Amino acid sequence: TKTVDKIDYYDLTKGSVTAEVMTYGGRITRLIVPDREGRPVDVLTGYESPEGYFADKDTYFGAIVGRVANRIKGGKFVLNGKEYTLVKNNGNNHLHGGTVGFDSKIWSAEIDGDSLVLTYESPDGEEGYPGTLRVEVRYTVYDDGLRIEYGATTDQDTLFCPTNHAYFNLNGDFLSVRDHTVQVDADRYIELDDELIPSGKILSVEGTPFDFRKEKKIGASLPSEDRMIKIGGKQGYDMSFILSKKGKIATAYGEKTGIRMTVETDAPCLQFYTGNFLDGLKGKKDYGYQSAFCMETQGYPGAANVPEFPSVVLRSGQTFFSYTKYSFCAE
Repeated sequence: TKTVDKIDYYDLTKGSVTAEVMTYGGRITRLIVPDREGRPVDVLTGYESPEGYFADKDTYFGAIVGRVANRIKGGKFVLNGKEYTLVKNNGNNHLHGGTVGFDSKIWSAEIDGDSLVLTYESPDGEEGYPGTLRVEVRYTVYDDGLRIEYGATTDQDTLFCPTNHAYFNLNGDFLSVRDHTVQVDADRYIELDDELIPSGKILSVEGTPFDFRKEKKIGASLPSEDRMIKIGGKQGYDMSFILSKKGKIATAYGEKTGIRMTVETDAPCLQFYTGNFLDGLKGKKDYGYQSAFCMETQGYPGAANVPEFPSVVLRSGQTFFSYTKYSFCAE
């Protein structure tokens, strides 16, 4: 453990895998795995010091995101017949928990065996959400990767839909991810309007740039005239797949290092984002356009305002649980 600017950093190591986590935003700041030659590669974006994270309000590098990941239309939702107004921090909409979401909080931390357990109590009314929400996030490193477990309870009915916003480049050079090979077990995806808000329509991936049921390179279907590729920003992906199953649901592969990542989760959706706005950021490396990608597991985006979508309401007396594991091997 080290402390920099009152922020604690924890190193979790098992075999040849190391994850570094900071208490600011519960962020994963490094994830080091071996390449095909056995050399250590840091596959995550990040900054060398807390100041970089404090100053960057847009990318959410490695952060726990909440109370609700993704966008809530108009910054409003109705729960139990009452309308709640949230902080608008993305045009007319609410994004990733608001102006001071979980990504900007200092989490309490303790070591529990091979795990780091982070806790945060979100007070009633924070960023507009009802209920005092007690959140626990557990990071556990295995000799093949990192598992994240989310737990929460609330004293009033509220919304809860967390994720982790890690950005990966499996080659470790952060030059481009268009040459990464990706596969996602999803027959369907969620249509977005021009503000990246779910329309409520669920579409088939068949015959679209969003068909990753068989492995293909991220850049294989780009450039595209597809409307959602265009609104995703600069010819890139920023959209949610509806996963066909639970368990191992996606893979990604970096040819230069031979590192393959497998994503396993019990969440119903996967947000796939190709770093379309990573322009000119200087961190551990210089991060440019599409230099890293996100695979964020989460509940249905927009569910707060789309009754047909599975609910992201957490009821008083219920306990929330979800997990995601990022596993790595070298080929």
